[in-house]
Amino acid sequence: MKRAWKISASTHSELLCLQWSSRNPTALKPPRLLARPRSPARGFSRGICGTTASSSDGIRDIMELFVDKFSRAAENRAALGEGVHARVLELRDELVQLNERDEIVRVLDEKADPLLLSADGLAFVELLKQLDSWPHQALEVFFWKRKLQERGISMTSEEYVKGITVAGRIKDVDLALELFTEATSKSLRATSTYNALMGAYMYNGLAGKCQKLFQELKGDADCSPSIVTYNILISVFGRLMLVDHMEAAFQEVECLNLAPNAVTYNNLISGYLTAWMWDHMERTFQTMKASPVKPNMTTYLLMLRGYAHSGNLEKMEETYELVKDHVNENDVALIRAMICAYCRSSIMDRVRKIETLLGLIPENGYRPWLNVLLIKVYAQEDWLDKMENSIDEAFEQKTSVNAASVMRAIVGSYFRCNALDKLVSFVKRAECAGWRICRSLYHCKMVMYGSQQRLAEMESVLDEMESFNFDRTKKTFIILYYAYLSSGKKNKAEQIKGLMCKHGYGLPHDAVSS
Repeated sequence: MKRAWKISASTHSELLCLQWSSRNPTALKPPRLLARPRSPARGFSRGICGTTASSSDGIRDIMELFVDKFSRAAENRAALGEGVHARVLELRDELVQLNERDEIVRVLDEKADPLLLSADGLAFVELLKQLDSWPHQALEVFFWKRKLQERGISMTSEEYVKGITVAGRIKDVDLALELFTEATSKSLRATSTYNALMGAYMYNGLAGKCQKLFQELKGDADCSPSIVTYNILISVFGRLMLVDHMEAAFQEVECLNLAPNAVTYNNLISGYLTAWMWDHMERTFQTMKASPVKPNMTTYLLMLRGYAHSGNLEKMEETYELVKDHVNENDVALIRAMICAYCRSSIMDRVRKIETLLGLIPENGYRPWLNVLLIKVYAQEDWLDKMENSIDEAFEQKTSVNAASVMRAIVGSYFRCNALDKLVSFVKRAECAGWRICRSLYHCKMVMYGSQQRLAEMESVLDEMESFNFDRTKKTFIILYYAYLSSGKKNKAEQIKGLMCKHGYGLPHDAVSS
């Protein structure tokens, strides 16, 4: 299928059009924590590279809302003992090779008892954590343990937390709610189970349900919100660009004397990034650096994305140097964002820097919008071979360019490089491929034909224009007039003067070429 792409097109994929306050009467009604002017950047229009932080980081960081993975992993190993932990890993390695429920149940029946049946549930919870990357297998393991309750083997609240989390990750919100209700019926409801269900709602874009559950938690006499709760809430508001609500949630954290952690600050930064509030993003980053909580890898990746989108090349390059190895190996989307930043800039060596970053993108990493940007950059810099290579790739990928600015840049490059035959070939291909056809394509051909005194071919361009319903304008006649005059065709030049007067354009020497 042919795809139409414009330079100014938005590429955001996760902006949710929810009117929080009107639909949720229980929503927070916060004061403004920071004075700031209204900015058009808070709207929904974005540049071509404007993917939000939430769109690329949501899945990767969902578990970070709940625990500091590295420190908690060490604690779990210490609590379990190295021997038990090793057995959990061994069982995980066997389970991830299986896809059928019967096979998973058979392995668990044979090898899990008594490993996963301890009353504290630590080994079972650890197994589910080890299966984070295999949610379907994790869910089958949870179902296996859940069924054992029929034999009098009870479950813990943390086991339900993991089950709710896994259900959310596979987008089965009904199951997540069922498990939460089941845990409640067994007197296992806790702040952590609330957090797990809120996280499931957030993960599936159900912001209203997440907010409603938060209000229920605040009204529960036996539970109270934790910093994890507010991390989820801040993330939800940030994704919706409800900055006032996000800031109010953070203010509640301070009022309740809860200690913000790295996830708290990262979610605030992500929210400001999504709303394109660069000053607030930077201010939060500096506050985090001055606090006992120090920036982590996620923080620097968010800041790198923010600097790229805001065009702050100096800080973008400084931050990239800090996380270069990670980005080069794991984050092609960030590399594309940096390329986009260079494309929008006017620095002298932008093409060299773009070429360096392009070398880090895998061969199958084609993106239509990026290819169109590269065509424009190469055209502006008169890198004719590179421009044509990108144009060829666009034709092969059936990418349709609809931005007039890109077409004008291409024409200008061909003109400056005096590449008439290449321009003629490009125009024919663009016509056939459904690219944006503009009058300047034909005017440029006429000027170049005229400069080479190829008058018959210049005149044939008029027929091409007519076939695409382009009328002859003042500029068209001026091009014809000076072409005939420079070729010694004074009679034809006089005829053009007459036509210009007839159409009310005035005499050629009064016209100004645009």
